[in-house]
Amino acid sequence: MIDVNRFVKFSISVVFFAAGWVRNLIRRMFGSSPPGQALILYYHSVPKTERLKFARQMDTLLRWAKPVRADFENLPNGHGRFVAVTFDDGFVSFVENALPELEKRNIPATLFVISDLLGRYPDWPGFTAEHHEPLMTSEQLRQIPDLITIGSHTLTHRTLTHVTEPEAREEIFVSRTRLQKMLNRDIRLFSFPNGAFNEALVDCCRDAGYERVFTILPKPAVPGEFAMGRVWTNPTDWHYEFLLKMMGAYDWLPMAFTLKRKLLSFVR
Repeated sequence: MIDVNRFVKFSISVVFFAAGWVRNLIRRMFGSSPPGQALILYYHSVPKTERLKFARQMDTLLRWAKPVRADFENLPNGHGRFVAVTFDDGFVSFVENALPELEKRNIPATLFVISDLLGRYPDWPGFTAEHHEPLMTSEQLRQIPDLITIGSHTLTHRTLTHVTEPEAREEIFVSRTRLQKMLNRDIRLFSFPNGAFNEALVDCCRDAGYERVFTILPKPAVPGEFAMGRVWTNPTDWHYEFLLKMMGAYDWLPMAFTLKRKLLSFVR
């Protein structure tokens, strides 16, 4: 059965991408090269049954874009299409299935882990992963190569907008400290569980010493921004669905979310 919502998003994204392509073509006709564009993808699990699909996605990435680290400061040469790959939660399938494919292609990635749940099965509210699997152990995390940047995803994966300010600060501050001590690495990146954040939480992350934080708002990544959006990706994405996501064709979604909120506010 076709997922109607998914198909509608895909169809709108095709139109959005086509409009952007025409706009860039006109720019080139008048001697103006479009600026470099960066986009950050985020995955969760890559089960063994989906490893080949993930590998094909990484081949597609290399064909159509240049991989960069999620902590990039500037885009190489300022032109072209750049994509950063990230993973939330730290499932064991990252080590078993995703990492070998990334290493084979020398694609850097960022892994956001939950410091106090290593080696355990996810137990946070609302967890509905199709493939129930444990999080990697602390020993597996220590063996992650330098190709992979490690970031914090809090202590326990609590939704930070649903807890008190002291609790949120502990999740943000202490997770960084524990990971740094465990790995002997500088932990500079942070991603919000469930994508839930506000300006106070962003400021808290600054105070904790993070250099960049990540949400799940599907928007382009702009060099120099402290809070960057990401586009959710899955190994089971259709080929052209993944390609459109990587090309930034889903950038219209934040505008749709804002419009929806305004309409609902008007109705109320």
